[in-house]
Amino acid sequence: MSDKPPKKPLLLDWDTREETAADAPRARRPAAAPETVSGPTPADVPPVPDLDLPQGQAMLAASRIATVRSSRLGRFAGWIFGTLLSFVLSVAAWDFVTSLLSRNSVLGAAAFVLIGTAVLTALALALREWWAYVRLERLDNLREAAIAARATNDLKAARRVVTSIEKMYGHRADLRWGKARLAERQAEVFDVDGLLGLAENELLVTLDQSARREIEAAARQVAAVTALVPLALADVATALYANLRMVRRIAEIYGGRSGSFGSVRLLRRVFSSLIAAGAVAMTDDLLHSVAGGGVLSKVSRRFGEGMVNGALTARVGVAAMELCRPLPFHTAPRPKVTNLISRSLTGLFDR
Repeated sequence: MSDKPPKKPLLLDWDTREETAADAPRARRPAAAPETVSGPTPADVPPVPDLDLPQGQAMLAASRIATVRSSRLGRFAGWIFGTLLSFVLSVAAWDFVTSLLSRNSVLGAAAFVLIGTAVLTALALALREWWAYVRLERLDNLREAAIAARATNDLKAARRVVTSIEKMYGHRADLRWGKARLAERQAEVFDVDGLLGLAENELLVTLDQSARREIEAAARQVAAVTALVPLALADVATALYANLRMVRRIAEIYGGRSGSFGSVRLLRRVFSSLIAAGAVAMTDDLLHSVAGGGVLSKVSRRFGEGMVNGALTARVGVAAMELCRPLPFHTAPRPKVTNLISRSLTGLFDR
């Protein structure tokens, strides 16, 4: 046997090696706490606005003008001054007629007839405005009744709504064929959605086409004046006039027949609903139009503004359709702003 001591095995396991002095502090060093950043971060900074992109300033100004509301003191002052002016004019007219009758009966009688005719005309105008409010209120009531009937699945309420719409459009010659088809088929329908959808397809689709043409004409006018007329405030005045006329025509198409004050009230309602929804501005559904306006703005700033003002006018028209329609959009497709603006501006601005 050999007298040599046995060899020690090699230590290949690194976990069993002894810790050196240099390694000890590194192993015991605690993990660093995450750094906290105080103040706003780059993600909180709003994006830089594109100053070259048109914003539709004329329509924004028109919406602010249309939705301006006076204070209670202002409304009371308008009422009291109007009452005082009416009283003074009435007393002056009475003194004028009585004094003229005392001097010359023929001239006094003529003055009395003229003043009486003026008073009757003013009463007729007031009655027409009141009737316009009633018709607009009827459209609102029909739309709310249709929404409630669909929500509660009430077939009797839906039939009452359809009957009221038929009576309202009974004198319309352009809906004669649709009314005949509705009367023919409505007895076969026994569900609320089917009945209201049938009335919408047979009666309102034709009116929707007429309303679309009015929207396209108004958008074309606003865009053309904004792009081609360099006068200050001309685009704002044109936007107000075109939108007021468009809203009035849309109300007449659906049976509203709004008067002058009724049209102003309806335009205010349209702008108020759009402002409440944050829709009187450029959003995703205007990207197509804004893209065209951005390209045109490289050539002319006013062309780009005209494009966006026309698109915002189309949006106002769609909102007016929703407020004046006796039935909400359910079966028939809701008009899209991009389609309306592309049809209205075809040939006006070549892209």
